[in-house]
Amino acid sequence: MKVFQIGAAGGVGRRLSALLAARGVAATGMHRKPEQAQAITKTGAIPVPGDLITDSVKELAAKMAGHDAVVFSAGAHSTGMDQTSLIDGKGLEKAADAAALAGASRFVLVSAFPESERGKDPSEGFEHYMRVKKAADIHLAHTDLDWVIVRPGLLRDEDGDGLVTAGPAIAYGDVRRGNVAAFIDAALHEPGLSRVIVELTDGSTPVADAAARIAASTGARR
Repeated sequence: MKVFQIGAAGGVGRRLSALLAARGVAATGMHRKPEQAQAITKTGAIPVPGDLITDSVKELAAKMAGHDAVVFSAGAHSTGMDQTSLIDGKGLEKAADAAALAGASRFVLVSAFPESERGKDPSEGFEHYMRVKKAADIHLAHTDLDWVIVRPGLLRDEDGDGLVTAGPAIAYGDVRRGNVAAFIDAALHEPGLSRVIVELTDGSTPVADAAARIAASTGARR
């Protein structure tokens, strides 16, 4: 397997690259800023410059050529509603189209938990973010790609212990970025986990078991 990561310099992306390298899986990490290349290299991935906003679908597809899977964990990170629309929204659409064009059929998207920040008074920007993320989920779910949408709970910037709670619908809670990365790693290696939305928090189930259980529960019934 060869994995193309969009958002490789982020907290989930860097941890995922290291997990893939530990398995001996080749990974390519796309980055916008030149200074991010060194951080990506340290994780064991190969850095490649790219930009979801300015690159065309064909240009993105050329970078993805030869890869089996794409992981999209990029985001605008509170840089404004316009950037959210261009990166989390249109950027995802371009990446999905590029993956299909490149023949990278497996696609994992890091999305957003529906209950995120609902106990607070969300800003207009946050509500826009949630709308864009939902629209991106809908777009990906209507493609012919072998997709998995992961909706993590409240993200904590910490390494994980590989133990999670995961399912199509679970109670909202915290999740460490290390556990999100570990679950994505497990999902990439669980072929039965396909075309499903998974909500994810910290928990007590090993990530490989969690991925396998969801695959079994969402498969065809006899």
